[in-house]
Amino acid sequence: MRHFDFSPLYRSTVGFDRLFSMLDANTSDTQTYPPYNIERTGENAYRITMAVAGFAESDLNIEAKEHTLTIKGEKSEDSEKDREILYRGIASRAFERRFQLAEYVRVEGAHLENGLLHIDLVRELPETMKPRKIEIGNGTASPKQIDNKPH
Repeated sequence: MRHFDFSPLYRSTVGFDRLFSMLDANTSDTQTYPPYNIERTGENAYRITMAVAGFAESDLNIEAKEHTLTIKGEKSEDSEKDREILYRGIASRAFERRFQLAEYVRVEGAHLENGLLHIDLVRELPETMKPRKIEIGNGTASPKQIDNKPH
């Protein structure tokens, strides 16, 4: 299994240490099925893409609870009842994959396309946490401050 080194990202970002730590913890997981990618699609947008060939939408369950995203896949037995499989090269075993989400990250949506499950995530900071412009005064007291000074 390949282990990714996120240390260069720690040096170039401020305030995202927790996000990258969680991604790093997920990639060092010993579970390798099903394979997935995590990509940044915008300034505050991310996408998890998971290879789920052979699974239909009805075989997949996605749940977001608190700071955990859980993706479960389980094939229904009815789908293979009428067939005799001579060789199984496409894995279709049940799986459960969990991702820890950083604060203010929410799941925006999911769709299945060409055997890939795409889950879109958005990081939405509350207004109180967004940067705000601070006006710089010119150093002179306002008229109200002058009138209120004791004589």
